[in-house]
Amino acid sequence: MAKNVLAVDDSASIRQMLTFTLKSAGYDVVEAVDGLDGLEKARAHDVHLVLTDQNMPRMDGLTLIRSLREMPQYASTPILMLTTESSEAMKSQGRAAGATGWLVKPFDPQKLIEVVRKVIG
Repeated sequence: MAKNVLAVDDSASIRQMLTFTLKSAGYDVVEAVDGLDGLEKARAHDVHLVLTDQNMPRMDGLTLIRSLREMPQYASTPILMLTTESSEAMKSQGRAAGATGWLVKPFDPQKLIEVVRKVIG
């Protein structure tokens, strides 16, 4: 059975690239347009990995991560930040919020697949 990945990004083109890349590698993808939508989709689906942007309307990535970590079913689910933010301060905030890893946009599709396989198989 394919593993579900929740892709949370306010950019339709990024979501489209994520979905295409992940589906071609055999994963199912649930898309969300921002953190609030991501939280709703996480409640509605059984998700094995969350990929989230940081800068989004309504709810940013760090707030989404903190909210997911409060939910028992997402306490240990891998969550990767996929963002243009690359400062050490931001990465430190991400780790403190519960992020499993950090990928910088623009992403290399092959590298993304390697990271996803490493964290969820």
